Amino acid sequence: MTIVAILAVIAVPSFNGTIQRARTQSEANSLVNDIQFARGEAIKRGMPVSLCASQDGATCTNANAWHVGWIIFNDDNGSGTLDASTDSVLRYRPRFTSGDTFTATTSSTSSALTYSRDGFAINLPNSGTFKVSLSTTPVNATAARCVTVNMVGRAVQTGGACS
Repeated sequence: MTIVAILAVIAVPSFNGTIQRARTQSEANSLVNDIQFARGEAIKRGMPVSLCASQDGATCTNANAWHVGWIIFNDDNGSGTLDASTDSVLRYRPRFTSGDTFTATTSSTSSALTYSRDGFAINLPNSGTFKVSLSTTPVNATAARCVTVNMVGRAVQTGGACS
C-alpha cells in the first residue's frame, strides 16, 4: 500500500502537466484553425477578413487579451475594426473556460489580424509578425504555446513562449 501511495504522489503532478499541455495544444489549434478559416474566407470572398479579440461576439475589444474570445468578420475597408453598417461576423469563439491566457503582440494602429483579399496578412506590428502567446494557469512553462502569423499569412504553432 505504501508503494502505491508513493507512486501516486509522483505520478499526479506529472499527469497534471500532461493535461495542461494537451489543453493548451487544443486551444492553440483552435486559434490556428480560425486563422486559417479567416485567410480562406478573405481569398474566397475577394475582400479583407479580420480577427480580433471580442468578449461579446459583436464588437472588438481593441486589446491584446485574446483569451476573452475572438470574432472573425468580413472587413470591407480592411481597417481591422468591425463596422456594424458594412461588416458582418462570420465566426465567434467564446472565452476559454480553462483560465489560460492568450496575449497578442499587436500593431500601434490595430489590435486585429487582417487578411487582404489575396491572403496576405496586413497591418502587422513593426516586427512583421503577429504573435499570440498562450500560457497556463497555474503557470507551466512546458505547456506554453506560441502562434505566429507572418506577412505571407501563414500561421505556425510552436511549443514554448513567444520570443
